[in-house]
Amino acid sequence: MYIYAGFIVQFEINIYTKYLIKIFYAMDLSQYQFSFGVHHQKNVIWIRFEYSILLKNNLKSRFPSAKWSPSNKAWYLPDFPSIREQLNLKIKVGENEISKINRINLDAYLAYKKQLQLKAYSENTQKVYLSEFSHLLSLIGDFPVENLTPEKLKNYFYYCVDQLKMKERKMNGKINAIKFYYEKVLHQPKMFFDIPRPKKPISLPKMLTPREIKILFGQIHNIKHLLALQLSYGMGLRVSEVVNLKWEHINSRERMVLIANSKGKKDRYVPLPESILPLLKNYYQKYHPKEYVLEGQYGGKYSKASVQHIFKSAMQKAGINKQIGVHGLRHSYATHLLQSGVDIRFIQDLLGHHSIKTTMVYTHVAPKELQKIKSPLDYLES
Repeated sequence: MYIYAGFIVQFEINIYTKYLIKIFYAMDLSQYQFSFGVHHQKNVIWIRFEYSILLKNNLKSRFPSAKWSPSNKAWYLPDFPSIREQLNLKIKVGENEISKINRINLDAYLAYKKQLQLKAYSENTQKVYLSEFSHLLSLIGDFPVENLTPEKLKNYFYYCVDQLKMKERKMNGKINAIKFYYEKVLHQPKMFFDIPRPKKPISLPKMLTPREIKILFGQIHNIKHLLALQLSYGMGLRVSEVVNLKWEHINSRERMVLIANSKGKKDRYVPLPESILPLLKNYYQKYHPKEYVLEGQYGGKYSKASVQHIFKSAMQKAGINKQIGVHGLRHSYATHLLQSGVDIRFIQDLLGHHSIKTTMVYTHVAPKELQKIKSPLDYLES
């Protein structure tokens, strides 16, 4: 009998036996050589080793989907982040960008990447910034990036808007990324204040009604899939927070969940919905995940793309034709709390917003409150 994350789980003998066998056949990674490549137009991880039945069986036991390529005389797996994590292969941010950059600007790119790491920017921010900076470097070819004048940079931004049809949000991110190079890497004075930034469109958060969410959940019959969406709506989590959630973060007795190292590198606590406990227990008994609440097919954390796909598929089955992504569950959580009378400042803390201004947008999307307002036209009828 084991106690894990507040749940008491009785393992059956056959499950425990399989667990012992799995430990016995654990892969000794030092016996294998890994490299990256492309096979059948897909990124793969090549696996080579001195042939032995034991090493082959250990590989197939740990990764049943491993395949043999006769032409390359090597085993291979799909190059997924979760697989790299299981193989202790570090995921290098921006590793695919270098091939696009002229050697004249390669030092600038590497210095840029190093500064992002020294500033301890999140992996996602590093990925976005490196992508935007490498786009500029790939276009200017062998022209030294440090010699670009503000006028040339303006022309570049204009090209992105006029020819590449980049939208406001994309352009603001691009300006910030390139601004980082000149101010934080070259330590030049802030030289871009005269570059007009595109205005962000003022749009309200897209949400679902409680009835629509109930219908949505009714379309999902896979326990893991249902849990993924209920965690998002039930606690107002971003999709990145859902997949990063670990068992050690859940205190089922106190019904509190730690959302660790979230956006802005902030921790916060949110209440665990009491109604989700049976689902969480059943899911644990069925899948026996180890570290992350939601684990991928090859171990490690579940992918954000998988959660997004689950949501999109459920929306189609439910016949809900709103143009909305899985982030809409977080918006719905906040809006429904507001409608139920929860103070806006509590909602700010639950969502992890730095500024109350960000949370105030939900005061504009409370349909029940709007329905109470009577049009002047109605008074003319009486």
